[in-house]
Amino acid sequence: MLTTMTLARHLLAIAALPFVVTVLVPIWIARRNGITLPVDATPMHVVAAIAGACLLLVGLALFVASLRRFAGDGKGTLAPWDPPRQLVVSGPYRYVRNPMISGVAFVVFGEATLLMSQPHLTWALIFFAINAVYIPLFEEPQLRARFGRSYQDYCANVPRLIPRLSPWPPVT
Repeated sequence: MLTTMTLARHLLAIAALPFVVTVLVPIWIARRNGITLPVDATPMHVVAAIAGACLLLVGLALFVASLRRFAGDGKGTLAPWDPPRQLVVSGPYRYVRNPMISGVAFVVFGEATLLMSQPHLTWALIFFAINAVYIPLFEEPQLRARFGRSYQDYCANVPRLIPRLSPWPPVT
């Protein structure tokens, strides 16, 4: 059960990180470039709308499932200043080491697809590239230091950003 303080910690982390990436930056990009949701029902727009909506839903589901694991199993938030206190290797973390980032990436790629927007696609690629550099250089060394051998075993079995097809059965 979430206390008011725990809920506040999670909301602050969400507002500071994924909300900026998936809502504020895309709105800024759209306004700066005069991009609106295509309203003409050409076959290309219908396909893009369906594909974009599917990407958004997958990303949101992955993000929410990951966030729940961080709160429940890990006893922390997604924020670097309030990380989980325990290594989380259950749920979506059995398929990919960074399902929150993967979820957010699905959302921003979904926005680009839905809007059929090159500037939004550029933003999605920049977001992905930043994380492809940040995670191995900064986040993973900190996790290795905090969780030791169990994190090394996890890394040896679960990919960083592209999910494996079957869940990893961690040895308990």
